Amino acid sequence: MSLSSLFSAIFPTVHADAPEEKAEKPPQEESQEEPAKEPQEEEEEEPEDILPALQEECTESAKCAPLAQHFAHCEEKVHAGEGYKGEDCVEELYVLLHLMHCVNGCVAPKLFSKLK
Repeated sequence: MSLSSLFSAIFPTVHADAPEEKAEKPPQEESQEEPAKEPQEEEEEEPEDILPALQEECTESAKCAPLAQHFAHCEEKVHAGEGYKGEDCVEELYVLLHLMHCVNGCVAPKLFSKLK
């Protein structure tokens, strides 16, 4: 599990402009009604989300890298089977919380300066 997928699991992305699912009409009603011709709206392209790139950059920064390496080391140890039975790095949760705090503190000024 990479750090970016970990952040994605903790902070899921929600898209407010996702198309709604419409209930299908029975075939009898469709044949009786004429389809309304609506003008095609031009879809605006959404700008690329810069948050994941900034999070990755800050995770690799000198300030946050030791925390990321500590958590990655625990994951590698557990996945290699070198840890004790049932180990899952939950005991390293404080490191993950400090890492998230470090990354968010690094990302915030960069993100807001680019959004202006």
